[in-house]
Amino acid sequence: MNPLQRTLIEKTGNDNGFEHVMASEASGVILASARHANRALVGLDSGVYHVRFETGSQSLLPELQRSFPATQVADTFRVATEAGLAALLRRAASLSRALPSQAATDYQKAVAAELAELPAGIVGTEVERLVRQRVGQNKFRDAMLDYWGGACAVTGVAIPEVLRASHAKPWAECASDAERLDVFNGFLLSANLDALFDRFLISFDEQGVLLLSPALTGLDLRPLGISPGMKLRWVNDLHEPYLSLHRKKSQQH
Repeated sequence: MNPLQRTLIEKTGNDNGFEHVMASEASGVILASARHANRALVGLDSGVYHVRFETGSQSLLPELQRSFPATQVADTFRVATEAGLAALLRRAASLSRALPSQAATDYQKAVAAELAELPAGIVGTEVERLVRQRVGQNKFRDAMLDYWGGACAVTGVAIPEVLRASHAKPWAECASDAERLDVFNGFLLSANLDALFDRFLISFDEQGVLLLSPALTGLDLRPLGISPGMKLRWVNDLHEPYLSLHRKKSQQH
């Protein structure tokens, strides 16, 4: 790898979520970011980029395999073009910001910063609770936008203004901040689907197929954009514990 090729890799990393160069040598470039803890090790051999990720997340590589199924050989992703490298790094960076526990870490930092600006003596008060809830919901939405690529988990609609981050296990019922901020505890949905999901009028089965609450039986749902066979664009096994709880509540409505 020559200096020009290394510079090109560094720029591609900088433009796609890996803005720090930890090392740049003939054998490869190590990229990192201040916004997440994962690193990318990028090499070049016979015109093909070889990318390995250093991560503590058990979810990152399976999620990347879903998006780039034809590029992985063992623990390395291989892409033949600069555009392919950019797409791989961009998706890896988005997932790195969204997957547990980066969202929870960002949440704690943001809460601490906001509380530090408020008068002393608010610990344990309603003010602190409201700050934590507002910041948490914003961080959860950011994580959902990153995880689902800025598009509705069902329809693929990619208009941020009409997308909502829906919890499967409600915020108030979560046992910890980790649950509240878990990207697998919910879905990014268009506003009409969010309203129904939030009120347990729709849910999803283990394969992601949309389910209707008994309360909607016999109703014409086409004006709400609901049609037979609708399903999630994908579903991870880590969604299922939360979805199972949601389905039970949906069947009670």
